[in-house]
Amino acid sequence: MLLGISKRGDRYLRTLLIHGARTTLRHAERKRDSRSRWVVALRERRGPNIAAVALANKNAPVLWSLLTRGEEYRIPVAA
Repeated sequence: MLLGISKRGDRYLRTLLIHGARTTLRHAERKRDSRSRWVVALRERRGPNIAAVALANKNAPVLWSLLTRGEEYRIPVAA
């Protein structure tokens, strides 16, 4: 079972995930997809650090799945 990112895991990997999430937060206001809207609303409610960790926590299972299957990320298409 894959859980979120915790302080018991790999410190370097956690740092990379959070740095990537912080970069995504900087550009999220210009985008209109559902994940960007979610993270902008979360940042307004809870603050930038909590929003960055929450986004990193959401990205971790996606990255794990891509790495274990050897696939490339495909941008989700709007319904």
